[in-house]
Amino acid sequence: MISEKLLNEKSDRYKWIALSNTTLGVLMATIDSSITLIALPNIFRGIGLDPLAPGNSFYLLWMILGFLIITSVLVVSLGRLGDIFGRVKMYNLGFVIYTIASLILTVDPYHGRSGALYLIIFRLLQGVGSAFLVANASAILADAFPANQRGTALGINQVAGISGSFIGLVLGGLLAPINWRLIFLISVPIGIFGTVWAYLKLEERGIRKPAKIDWNGNVTFALGFVLIMVGITYGIQPHGKSSTGWTSPAVLGELIAGLALFAIFVVVELKSDHPMFRISLFKIRAFSFGTISTFLVSVSRGGLMFMLIIWLQGIWLPLHGYSFEATPLWAGIYMLPLTIGFLIAGPLSGYFSDKIGPRIFATVGPIGTALAFVAFLFLPVDFPYVAFAVILLVSGLSQGLFASPNRAAVMNSLPPGDRGVGGAMNSTFQNSAQVFSIGIFFSLMIAGLSATLPSALTKGLTAHGVKLAAASSLSHVPPVSVLFSALLGYNPIAKLLGPSAMAQIPHKDVVALTGRGFFPKLISVPFASGIREAFIFAVIACVIAAIISWARGSSKAPAADSATSNTDEDMPIAEISID
Repeated sequence: MISEKLLNEKSDRYKWIALSNTTLGVLMATIDSSITLIALPNIFRGIGLDPLAPGNSFYLLWMILGFLIITSVLVVSLGRLGDIFGRVKMYNLGFVIYTIASLILTVDPYHGRSGALYLIIFRLLQGVGSAFLVANASAILADAFPANQRGTALGINQVAGISGSFIGLVLGGLLAPINWRLIFLISVPIGIFGTVWAYLKLEERGIRKPAKIDWNGNVTFALGFVLIMVGITYGIQPHGKSSTGWTSPAVLGELIAGLALFAIFVVVELKSDHPMFRISLFKIRAFSFGTISTFLVSVSRGGLMFMLIIWLQGIWLPLHGYSFEATPLWAGIYMLPLTIGFLIAGPLSGYFSDKIGPRIFATVGPIGTALAFVAFLFLPVDFPYVAFAVILLVSGLSQGLFASPNRAAVMNSLPPGDRGVGGAMNSTFQNSAQVFSIGIFFSLMIAGLSATLPSALTKGLTAHGVKLAAASSLSHVPPVSVLFSALLGYNPIAKLLGPSAMAQIPHKDVVALTGRGFFPKLISVPFASGIREAFIFAVIACVIAAIISWARGSSKAPAADSATSNTDEDMPIAEISID
């Protein structure tokens, strides 16, 4: 009797150790997914790289997307390895890799393109560590907590992960102006502490399923995914006379080859005795519907962050007196209501979904997010901040309502032996959606800018003494360059005109063209045109996610569940459901 009581107390203590450590790991990984984004102006200045020089957009895009791509590519494979060799073992290794990569990033000895390439390569290594952490964190929690408490635990973990991407914006804005290397250095002491803690305290409590590694599946999935992500990356860059590269033979070839490899991957997985991607798990309605909803909501959220940063750094903050150098920090601060909404709604919705089920939360969340996007559509470009903050808060609350219950429903629906790969599959859809989202949002923005930017540039420049020929030539600048300038909080007018054209302009007009107000006012109308299409797309994605979430049916977590029980391990997949 005494030994049983001690065992229960030990188990109760352990679940909170597992929650706190995995939350630290996931938070660290997701902070670094966005901290680079807000620090890009300081990074480019620090390594002496001109972001608007021809060809340098490659380095900008891969500093942003490389981390996300490598994490998305590897997360399922590493979740499967966790099921085979032990989830804690794989998770702990992720802490080690991540910490080492962060330390290496702080000592970049190169400048210019070499310095940028160095950062991209070791950001990819950082992404490998992130994949180890993200792939196994949810499974470790599902193993540690009973089913009737998983919503709360996964909710805290999930919200920490998602809010980390917004916390990274503030940290990047604070640290990068001091020294851009600090954005990587901050992860080192956290990583060392988390690594030691994980190796000392985390225990293997999940069901291990020894199996052969599915090399054919791993290779076809990785190659297919990378080709599609590369195609998306170059699809948003100009090609020939087109403002985007979607009609480029290279981009089309990459996308077609990637899709073909995905088709081969599905065939390989269906025939494999030990598949890395358990396609049969999609027979579980709660899993398949929850994963599709995850993808759609993540598509809307991923692009939203980029659009808001461009809106704040490139337009609103300069118009309100902030220097371009200060805009990264203040963009992160002004977006805090979004993070606050997450932190409030996420844990609460996870707790209450354990009591009444996730269906209502996972449905209301996307509806609230869609309404926030509709409100953004009616917001003027030079908005009153109170209105902007309220919409951000509603969006954060709504996304928090969705994230925790949906993740708990997905994990509760999985057999114990498949929690690693199932959770990783869900994470893959979430991470890849962010990359797809960036491609979709940027493409829609570029399409909108292409229609109105040339005339706005011509009128604005000629009104300040620029000759018509020079203004007409400059009006054909690729819209993606304008977007990147706004994203970096950068006034490109002097750079684009060149010294000879600037020398022919009256001094008062030079001051006006290079001041804080001209460029933001110039792009505000084209920006409003472009962002409208992107937000309409996000509304549609959220509404579909709400319909799918409701269609999963009534689902309450079972009252008890043992992480080590095999009672549902031998059940046919189609019969395992929480509906």
